Amino acid sequence: MPTHTNGKRKTAKARATVKEGEGTLRIDSQPLNTWPEMQQRNIKEPLVIAGEEIVGDLEINVSVNGGGKSSQAEAIRMAIARGLVEHTGSDDLERDFRDYDRNMMVEDPRRTETRKPSQSSKGARHKQQKSYR
Repeated sequence: MPTHTNGKRKTAKARATVKEGEGTLRIDSQPLNTWPEMQQRNIKEPLVIAGEEIVGDLEINVSVNGGGKSSQAEAIRMAIARGLVEHTGSDDLERDFRDYDRNMMVEDPRRTETRKPSQSSKGARHKQQKSYR
């Protein structure tokens, strides 16, 4: 029975499907090695923590959209970690993920602050510099 889980980071959203298979990881129907090296390491973290005996016979398919590459990698990482925990039903695995990095299991609530009216377009709190002399 396949397990479906979600992961979010900023505006990036990832949906992972974990099921029994031949031990592959595909992101948007592409192999992982099409991603930049730094993001590959980030995405592999939950697989390394879980160990080969758990991950070896699982097929993981992820679809991701929104955000940039780093945010997408974080969202994928969260979706995979949640999927592995839900598929195995292991509290120990969930604890291992939380001990390593809490953001593997829990969303980061921070979002960009909206721009305020009557200010420049440079940011939410950026104001025009003023001189007193």
